[in-house]
Amino acid sequence: MIANLKGIYETVEYRDNTSIQLYDNVEYEAYPKHWHTCIEMILPTTGDYILNYGQQAATMRPGDILLICPGALHELEACEGTRYIFQAELVGMTNLKTLESFLTILYPGTLITPENSPGTYDDIFRLMNEIVDEYHKRPVMYESSIYAKLIQIIVLIRRGQTAAARPLGVSDSKQKEYMTKFMDVCSYINDHCTEELTLDSIAEQAGFSKYHFSRLFKQFSNVSFYKYLNQKRIENAEMLLTHPDYSVTEVALSSGFTSLSSFIRMFKLIKGCTPSEYRAMYHL
Repeated sequence: MIANLKGIYETVEYRDNTSIQLYDNVEYEAYPKHWHTCIEMILPTTGDYILNYGQQAATMRPGDILLICPGALHELEACEGTRYIFQAELVGMTNLKTLESFLTILYPGTLITPENSPGTYDDIFRLMNEIVDEYHKRPVMYESSIYAKLIQIIVLIRRGQTAAARPLGVSDSKQKEYMTKFMDVCSYINDHCTEELTLDSIAEQAGFSKYHFSRLFKQFSNVSFYKYLNQKRIENAEMLLTHPDYSVTEVALSSGFTSLSSFIRMFKLIKGCTPSEYRAMYHL
């Protein structure tokens, strides 16, 4: 069960003096819709596991791995079987701009299977089991070792996506140049998402026509420019909605939206509920 749930917000109980937690989950119980600030990884070991994250649904088989991004709403059905549920705070790692940008691209999460990740699955599965082993045995500096393995997993996921998105005829050096440029673009959007940003202005800043920029951004980020921008704006809005002193209209305008209606529509599209419903669930 979830020990500390306020509305839909879970306060995770970490192991003493660490920012990590691993559950050897065997209970037949449902986990209601909730979110938390940590990253979460789920690995069924026996039996299937059914869950919803964001607007997506997944039936996981033993060996499948699901990474759930911080802030993503998710709920888990009661299922027979066993699974590992690993959670880790990313505080102290948020200064890694590429990590922040990738988690936005990845949001609300990603399912890793032998079929959809043939080039990286074996290594990710091995690293996940090494995390479990480190957690249980607690050798010297095991928390640092676990974080190192978590970063390796995220890097493998990203590199797998990058390899799959390589445009035809692009050399390794050109691909690296594009990746550096587009990660810089993502970092700029992260820092200025509440301002008036347009496709034309960002494309010009990056040195591309807007049509060429749109195509390359989608290839290397796996999402469109406006989807990425709106995701960052909604993340900002989520934080503001936890404070009852701000009206929904104030939250919308402070998060970069020009109208209340566009904010409500985009919030529901990304989070699956309206801002008012989200606030009500948070303050239950």
